[in-house]
Amino acid sequence: NMYVSNGIAYAGEKAPDVKVCGVRPMKDHKLWIRFTTGEAKVFDFKPMLSKPAFAVLADEEKFAGVYIDYGVTVWEDGDIDIAPEYLYNHSVSANEIA
Repeated sequence: NMYVSNGIAYAGEKAPDVKVCGVRPMKDHKLWIRFTTGEAKVFDFKPMLSKPAFAVLADEEKFAGVYIDYGVTVWEDGDIDIAPEYLYNHSVSANEIA
Protein backbone atom coordinates (compact mmCIF):
# COMPACT_ATOMS: atom_id res chain seq x y z
CA ASN A 1 0.00 0.00 0.00
CA MET A 2 1.06 3.54 -0.64
CA TYR A 3 -0.40 7.02 -0.90
CA VAL A 4 0.66 10.33 -2.43
CA SER A 5 0.70 13.64 -0.55
CA ASN A 6 1.94 16.89 -2.14
CA GLY A 7 3.50 14.89 -4.98
CA ILE A 8 5.49 12.61 -2.65
CA ALA A 9 4.75 8.88 -2.47
CA TYR A 10 4.66 7.29 0.99
CA ALA A 11 4.52 3.63 1.97
CA GLY A 12 1.74 2.39 4.22
CA GLU A 13 -1.63 3.84 5.13
CA LYS A 14 -2.16 7.57 5.36
CA ALA A 15 -2.85 8.65 8.94
CA PRO A 16 -6.28 10.25 9.29
CA ASP A 17 -6.26 14.03 9.00
CA VAL A 18 -6.67 14.78 12.69
CA LYS A 19 -8.06 18.06 13.97
CA VAL A 20 -9.20 19.17 17.41
CA CYS A 21 -12.94 19.82 17.71
CA GLY A 22 -13.21 20.10 21.50
CA VAL A 23 -10.82 21.10 24.26
CA ARG A 24 -11.10 21.60 28.01
CA PRO A 25 -8.33 22.53 30.40
CA MET A 26 -8.05 20.23 33.42
CA LYS A 27 -6.18 20.63 36.67
CA ASP A 28 -2.49 19.74 36.80
CA HIS A 29 -1.83 21.05 33.26
CA LYS A 30 -3.78 18.38 31.45
CA LEU A 31 -6.01 18.91 28.42
CA TRP A 32 -9.15 16.95 27.64
CA ILE A 33 -9.35 16.88 23.85
CA ARG A 34 -12.01 15.71 21.40
CA PHE A 35 -10.61 14.88 17.96
CA THR A 36 -12.39 14.81 14.61
CA THR A 37 -11.88 11.02 14.67
CA GLY A 38 -14.54 11.04 17.43
CA GLU A 39 -12.03 10.04 20.10
CA ALA A 40 -11.65 11.86 23.41
CA LYS A 41 -8.12 11.85 24.81
CA VAL A 42 -6.16 13.44 27.66
CA PHE A 43 -2.81 15.12 27.04
CA ASP A 44 -0.39 15.85 29.90
CA PHE A 45 1.06 19.28 29.09
CA LYS A 46 3.51 19.39 32.03
CA PRO A 47 6.56 18.09 30.07
CA MET A 48 6.00 20.84 27.46
CA LEU A 49 6.32 23.63 30.06
CA SER A 50 10.11 23.24 30.09
CA LYS A 51 10.23 24.37 26.45
CA PRO A 52 10.64 28.17 26.11
CA ALA A 53 7.75 28.42 23.61
CA PHE A 54 5.31 27.05 26.21
CA ALA A 55 6.83 28.39 29.47
CA VAL A 56 4.20 31.14 29.84
CA LEU A 57 1.54 28.42 30.15
CA ALA A 58 2.98 27.36 33.50
CA ASP A 59 0.56 30.03 34.77
CA GLU A 60 -2.63 27.99 35.32
CA GLU A 61 -4.81 30.96 34.39
CA LYS A 62 -3.07 31.39 31.02
CA PHE A 63 -3.18 27.62 30.45
CA ALA A 64 -6.94 27.68 31.08
CA GLY A 65 -7.30 30.23 28.24
CA VAL A 66 -6.96 27.44 25.64
CA TYR A 67 -9.24 27.56 22.60
CA ILE A 68 -9.50 26.08 19.10
CA ASP A 69 -8.62 27.94 15.91
CA TYR A 70 -9.15 26.02 12.65
CA GLY A 71 -8.81 22.64 14.37
CA VAL A 72 -5.64 23.63 16.25
CA THR A 73 -5.30 24.11 20.01
CA VAL A 74 -4.04 27.65 20.70
CA TRP A 75 -3.38 30.13 23.51
CA GLU A 76 -2.56 33.84 23.83
CA ASP A 77 -4.42 35.04 20.72
CA GLY A 78 -2.76 32.35 18.60
CA ASP A 79 0.82 33.19 19.63
CA ILE A 80 1.15 29.69 21.09
CA ASP A 81 -0.14 26.56 19.38
CA ILE A 82 0.52 22.84 19.31
CA ALA A 83 -0.08 20.53 16.35
CA PRO A 84 -3.18 18.33 16.55
CA GLU A 85 -1.14 15.35 15.29
CA TYR A 86 1.31 15.77 18.17
CA LEU A 87 -1.52 15.93 20.71
CA TYR A 88 -3.19 12.91 19.15
CA ASN A 89 -0.01 10.80 19.12
CA HIS A 90 1.05 11.76 22.67
CA SER A 91 -2.23 11.52 24.56
CA VAL A 92 -4.11 8.67 26.16
CA SER A 93 -7.73 7.68 25.74
CA ALA A 94 -9.96 9.65 28.13
CA ASN A 95 -11.65 6.33 28.97
CA GLU A 96 -8.40 5.06 30.48
CA ILE A 97 -8.29 8.08 32.81
CA ALA A 98 -11.95 8.04 33.88
